[in-house]
Amino acid sequence: MKTSMEGWGSGLLGVIIFSGSLPATRVAVSDFSPLFLTSARAVIAAMFGAALLFTLRQSRPAVGDLLSLAVVAIGVVIGFPLLTALALQYITSAHSIVFIGLLPLATAIFGVLRGGEHPNPLFWLFSGLGSAIVTGFALTFDGEASITGDLLMFAAIVVCGLGYAEGAKLSRTLGGWQVISWALILALPLMAAFALTTLPDTWQGIGSASWIGLAYVSIFSMLVGFVFWYRGLALGGIAAVGQLQLLQPFFGLLLASGLLHEEVSAMMVVATLATVLCVAGARKFSR
Repeated sequence: MKTSMEGWGSGLLGVIIFSGSLPATRVAVSDFSPLFLTSARAVIAAMFGAALLFTLRQSRPAVGDLLSLAVVAIGVVIGFPLLTALALQYITSAHSIVFIGLLPLATAIFGVLRGGEHPNPLFWLFSGLGSAIVTGFALTFDGEASITGDLLMFAAIVVCGLGYAEGAKLSRTLGGWQVISWALILALPLMAAFALTTLPDTWQGIGSASWIGLAYVSIFSMLVGFVFWYRGLALGGIAAVGQLQLLQPFFGLLLASGLLHEEVSAMMVVATLATVLCVAGARKFSR
C-alpha cells in the first residue's frame, strides 16, 4: 500500500511538470524550427543525464535492455517531441488538450501489451469515461482545427503511450531516472547531428520567451519530469498511475490562470472534480 501511494505521489509530480510542456513547445516553435527544438532539447537533456550517471557511478544497462531503451528513445525522446512540435505549427496548444486526454488510455493499453498488467474490467470503464470527460471539456476550448495537426497529435499520443509503458517496465529493474538518462544518451548521436544541421540561420530576433520554452522542455519535460513519472509508473502500476494524465489539461489551465491571469470557469471546476472521481475509480479497480 505504501509503495502504491508513493507511486501515485511521484506520478502526480511528473504530471504537474509535464503540464507546461505543450504551452512551452508552442512558444518555442515561434522562433525555432520543430526539428531543431526536438534535437536541441534532447541534446541538452542528454548532457544533464550523462552528468548524473557519471557522478553517481551508475552501471551500464545490460545488452538485453538496449532494445527497450531504443523503444523509449523513439517514443519519448524523438517521437512525441517532434510530432507535437510539428502539430503545434498547425493547431493551438488548447486544441492539443483533446489528444492529451487520450494519453492515459494509450498508456494503459500498452501497459497491458508490454507490461503484462491485467486491470479489472471496471478500470477500463473509468479510464474511458475520464478520457471522454477531458476530451469533451477540451473541445469547448477548441480554438483551431487542422487535419494535419490532428493526425500528428494522434501519432504523438500512440508513440508516447508506448514509450511510457516500455520505460516503466524497464525502470522496475534499471531505475526511473536511469532509464530516461540512458535513452537520451542512446539517441544523442542522432539528435546532435540533427541539431547541427538545423541550427537557426541567425540567433538575432529569437525572443526570450522562446529561450525559456526551450529551457523548460529540455530540463523539465525531457528529464526531471521523467524522474518522477517513471518511478510512479513502476511503483504504482502503468495502467493505474497513467490515469493521472487525465489531470494534465486542468493543471495546464491552472498554470495559465496563475501566470497569465486567465479566468477559471465553473465548468472547469466541475470537469476537474468529475475527472478526479474517474482517476479514483480507475485506481480502485486497477488490479
